[in-house]
Amino acid sequence: MKKIELRRMNRKVGGFPLIAALSLPLLAGCTSVGPNTATVMKAPTESAVQGIQIVEMTETIARRIQAQPAPGFAETLGQAEAVGGKVYPGDTLEISIWEAPPAALFSNNASNAAYMAEGIQNLTTSRSTQLPELLVGPDGTVTVPFAGRLTVNDRTPSQIEKEITARLRGKAHLPQVMVRLLRNATSTATVVGEVTNSTRVPLTPKGERLLDALAAAGGTRQPINKITVQISRGNIVQSMPLEAVIRDPRQNIVLKTDDVITAFYQPYSFTALGAAGKNEEVNFEATGLTLAQAIGRIGGLQDARADPKGMFLFRWEDPALVPELAQGVQARQDGRIPVIYRVNMKDPGTYFSMQNFAMRDKDVIFVSNSPTAELQRFISIIASTILPIATVDNLVTNN
Repeated sequence: MKKIELRRMNRKVGGFPLIAALSLPLLAGCTSVGPNTATVMKAPTESAVQGIQIVEMTETIARRIQAQPAPGFAETLGQAEAVGGKVYPGDTLEISIWEAPPAALFSNNASNAAYMAEGIQNLTTSRSTQLPELLVGPDGTVTVPFAGRLTVNDRTPSQIEKEITARLRGKAHLPQVMVRLLRNATSTATVVGEVTNSTRVPLTPKGERLLDALAAAGGTRQPINKITVQISRGNIVQSMPLEAVIRDPRQNIVLKTDDVITAFYQPYSFTALGAAGKNEEVNFEATGLTLAQAIGRIGGLQDARADPKGMFLFRWEDPALVPELAQGVQARQDGRIPVIYRVNMKDPGTYFSMQNFAMRDKDVIFVSNSPTAELQRFISIIASTILPIATVDNLVTNN
């Protein structure tokens, strides 16, 4: 009975239309997941994102997009004055007091007795008394025996020495005082990230510089040509490749109190999609990466699938780099506009241009399928779905 009904369906619809109808759900998914070249080229008029611009990559464009020299630490942060010469709450002081014999306050009885026995000729012999370490309190004061409570906040050690000496005069015999900042708890810079040991670096009147702080942290854990250094100072955040800091001594700036130094390993990335050798996010270093290098890192294009004239780079671009296209285009909040750079890999000159075209953080490289690959995929779907159905149809018709 089932065979009779199927034969009637064949007589009514015809063999091939029936087969095509049965295979349509499978054929619907035979196209590429991403857009083909023609679809990308229609993006300025048909995309949901408004204002998309398509630019053919040429040598002129590549040189314009070439890595622009970014301002460095010296230009944005400047050369700070050395800090660490003043005392603040939380610091620790070491105070030593000398008193000429016969000592009245800071000596023991044995030394005074020796002085009295040996006479006036030992008048120049004096002994120092080192007080216990003094922690500067929250109110910025310390207490010194016989000198009382002193305000030391925002004062230099030499200023503190003079005040203690003045207070001891008349109580001690020819007092001399030396004050040393033993531990600096307030004038520090912090080093974190890809360093051997994250640490706080005390800043002294010597004027510690950026590379001094990195050395104090044990150096970086990754090669210097892949490290980016970021300095956060107040509301200013500036980054530079570590290699550039080493090459240019001006960028090895003097640090200020509360500077935060962060070392990043390959902080930037681009994403490859479509018929590229690998579909993945690829990290790269701040020293820069050209489009030619980027294509090399993803294994080039897939020979069997890729359209060599259909490689595109999607980027939110600075309008200043494409002024002829930016007129009348609504930019997003950061002022950038959507631009698609088309790369024709069939043109030998393109390979020279790619060596000058600089990659940017968050770029997307998309390689569309070639028309031949789409056709082959269509035929493959036909072969794997329609032929088995046709075989069954023939068997039913013959029976």
